[in-house]
Amino acid sequence: MKHILAIAVLALPFAAATKAAAHATFAEREVVQNQTSRLTLRVPHGCGDEATLRVRVQIPEGVIATQPMVKAGWELQTVTGPYANAHAIHGNSVTEGVREIIWSGELPDAFYDEFVFRVRVTEEVPAGAMLYIPVVQECANGAERWIEIPAAGQDSHDLEDPAPGVMVVPAAPAGHGH
Repeated sequence: MKHILAIAVLALPFAAATKAAAHATFAEREVVQNQTSRLTLRVPHGCGDEATLRVRVQIPEGVIATQPMVKAGWELQTVTGPYANAHAIHGNSVTEGVREIIWSGELPDAFYDEFVFRVRVTEEVPAGAMLYIPVVQECANGAERWIEIPAAGQDSHDLEDPAPGVMVVPAAPAGHGH
């Protein structure tokens, strides 16, 4: 009995790692405030045995100038809307932009794929904070909703369906770029 318990205890971290690996994630670990950043969303599987037919990415407040990349074999659609605050980009005031990206196509359950878009993260998202971007995978008879955002002090690993996230880092002071 002790051996079975020991094996079960040793297997727990691997089970947790397998579940975490099944979540939608970003290839990038961080983005820099007020710079254009490329984000690569990795979708690891479909819904159960079903193919993914649609990938929806919700753009949170504080993220502007979103541009999705066209993906061969997939239709691309964006939903635009107002920002909570006006933002200055290249001397222009921007008050609205892409709020959701929708790719429609087919990703069989046995395969993974990547969906790419560019964003600019403003000071509304503080440096040193994780930026969570909710994602929904839609299939013929269900969906995987990677939309849970941890509460203050909560670890995203404690969530059943965490939204993928990246760390926000401050831009380098002017004059110190390399």
